[in-house]
Amino acid sequence: MPSLSPPPRRIIVSHRLPLRSTPDPSSPFQFSFSLDPDSLPLQLSSSLPSPPLFVGTLPLPSPSSSLSDELSQHLLSTFSCLPVFLPSDLHHHFYHGFCKHYLWPLLHYLLPLSPSSHGGLPFESALYRSYLSANKLFADRITEILNPEEDFVWVHDYHLIALPTFLRKRFPCVKLGFFLHSPFPSSEIFRTIPVRDDLLRALLNSDMVGFHTFDYARHFLSSCSRLLGLGYQSKRGYIGLEYYGRNIIVKILPVGIDMGQLQSVVSSPETASKIRELKETYKDRVLIVGVDDVDIFKGIGLKFLAMEKLLEERPELQGRAILIQITNPARSQGKDIQEVRDETHSIRDRINTRFGQPGYQPVVVIENRPVPMYEKAAFYAMAECCVMNAVRDGLNRIPYTYTVCRELSPALSDSSKKSVIVVSEFVGCSPSLSGAIRVNPWNIESVSEAMYSAISMSEVEKQLRHEKHYKYISTHDVAYWAQSFDQDLQRACQDHSVKKNCYGIGFGMSFRVVALGPGFNKLLVENVVSGYRKTCSRLVLLDYDGTMVSQSLIDKRPSEEVIQIVNRLCADPSNVVFVVSGRGKDDLAKWFEPCEKLGIAAEHGYYIRWNRDSQWETSACINTPLDFDWMKVVLPVMRQYTEATDGSHIEQKDSALVWHHQEADPDFGLCQAKELLDHLEKLLANEPVVAKRGHHIVEVTPQGISKGVVVETIISAMQDHNKAPDFVLCVGDDTSDEDMFEAVRNCANKPEIPKITEVFPCTVGNKPSMAKYYLDDTVDVLKMLRALADTGQPGPGSSQSYVSFDDPF
Repeated sequence: MPSLSPPPRRIIVSHRLPLRSTPDPSSPFQFSFSLDPDSLPLQLSSSLPSPPLFVGTLPLPSPSSSLSDELSQHLLSTFSCLPVFLPSDLHHHFYHGFCKHYLWPLLHYLLPLSPSSHGGLPFESALYRSYLSANKLFADRITEILNPEEDFVWVHDYHLIALPTFLRKRFPCVKLGFFLHSPFPSSEIFRTIPVRDDLLRALLNSDMVGFHTFDYARHFLSSCSRLLGLGYQSKRGYIGLEYYGRNIIVKILPVGIDMGQLQSVVSSPETASKIRELKETYKDRVLIVGVDDVDIFKGIGLKFLAMEKLLEERPELQGRAILIQITNPARSQGKDIQEVRDETHSIRDRINTRFGQPGYQPVVVIENRPVPMYEKAAFYAMAECCVMNAVRDGLNRIPYTYTVCRELSPALSDSSKKSVIVVSEFVGCSPSLSGAIRVNPWNIESVSEAMYSAISMSEVEKQLRHEKHYKYISTHDVAYWAQSFDQDLQRACQDHSVKKNCYGIGFGMSFRVVALGPGFNKLLVENVVSGYRKTCSRLVLLDYDGTMVSQSLIDKRPSEEVIQIVNRLCADPSNVVFVVSGRGKDDLAKWFEPCEKLGIAAEHGYYIRWNRDSQWETSACINTPLDFDWMKVVLPVMRQYTEATDGSHIEQKDSALVWHHQEADPDFGLCQAKELLDHLEKLLANEPVVAKRGHHIVEVTPQGISKGVVVETIISAMQDHNKAPDFVLCVGDDTSDEDMFEAVRNCANKPEIPKITEVFPCTVGNKPSMAKYYLDDTVDVLKMLRALADTGQPGPGSSQSYVSFDDPF
């Protein structure tokens, strides 16, 4: 029986390694190390298909260079941990500067309106460079051990947002997932970051990006739409972003807790001993517990004010209700931390002075020391209610932990296994706790009422809420989360097994990878010129907006250079050149009046003329006069949407009506376009017209009118004049141009048409298309057309005179 190959390795990357360090003079490193069971990277590792490798910094200053290699080898062999050594000054500017005092506050909706704004720093280029330098050192370390063909890399949190770009630049096909554990703010907040595009593109250099809640994912997608013009699609339950040929999956799932680790803590002798102590200390008291980090977003002061209000309005609770507030050590430095401490101490002292009695303090703060997990578990087990009052928090698993401790504690009888949670609606865990009492932390009276409701509700109601929470928490633990993320990351990376042409574009943090299918390539000018020279009957089909002139220009008239290039191409008797556009005939005729031999198809081919001196004809597919009474129905509907959508407008053509929303709010314009299309499709169900969406437009046109019909008409006319094309260049950027590409492909395969030896269907912009080739933008298009015009070399059969198509019908 053949041996099974081991599963691909997982590389877990986070700011800190899952290690604890203690001073140890006997060690050559002066510290001894052990795994940290409370570390999330370690907790998720047990559920992965194979033991992972951890990459991160150490919880101590970097050792001397002489010891760093030896320490790295020791940690790698003993704990599967590969340390990243950051110089102390770099780490300080990276972590305490850019991460904790700029990026972290901003992700939590705190704008640095002034340098003294609660410790939030204004953006500084020097700190951002430190952030990038630290991320690059992480990439350097990962590069030493990465097998890009096999390994999966899972990057965690905002400290390392830039890392995907550094890795993708070195390994275009790296299998990379990113999970953001903090909130992702609304686009209005995120857009204030001066390097916002850098950070967005970095996240998009991952194969999958994970968030705790749909709100965070929605804000991310909105930022991608508003800043980068990217849309998203939901298919079979998965949200996907198309980004330069790569499909990025957006994953939404909150992190769970480690049930096994927590159960071992709850059942430990230390926990049981602490519970006995607490029962004696707080006999006949009603305990409310809160556990928070010391920072400006946890709302500790607001929680204390709600407790004060509770005691004011419910005198019967004075002497009974106690709020136990455990504060974890601060993770950053700065005056904002001291301000939080000063505020909480002031409110605590006031409450205890007003309502305290001998042997009774209504607010007990446990601080100034790391509180071991067994002690927290004992407080959780004894508390009737847990209050999580943060004004903004990424997830916060404290309510999960509280619920499990109440359920699993052997010190509680079955009848005591009940709990109530008061949780801020601005905390990531709130949507998953459907039985919790959700509050606005800024509304002191509301929080106070919620606390009273929690401790006074019926025992049956407490039991039902507890059971509902425990069922969810126990089935959606950290193992479930890790397995789900890992499986979806594998699914997101399935495209890597499909042969694609990948290459990088952009410099610095603008770098991204373009992934092209095997039959979709960038159009090379030299290849077009070569085919151009070898042929004698050429057809050049050019869209106008977005192809010959940029969509971003307000003045849409062709430049003098465009006119010169078109005239030079038309001057070659071997060429037939057409502009095929959705624009009206009057504008196109006026703009290209200097181009005597240029053919024009206007309004997607409803009108066509073969040169400047010929008459406009309607499409060959129209045998009877069209009835345009439908416009009388459509126009009022479009006007209604125009009035309701600021920035939109209507374009009225002879054969079509177009509703434009390019200048409207991106999200609202897209929403209105979908609604308008649905409205029109129902309204025009029995009319001989087609309603369709294009690039920032909704258009209604007669049936049978398309750019594809134009292509068939021109090629057929050329064949009737014994000038069947052997070279076709077709360039366009919009969805309407896909009809041209399809028609060119079909004509090239028709047996009744002489073989077209050189065919170049080309879309503008790298995106899914029926074209075989693409060019990046209008600059590339003009460069290619200029090269053809400069060739100036008639084809082998060009001795024949110019064929005029004055009246091909």
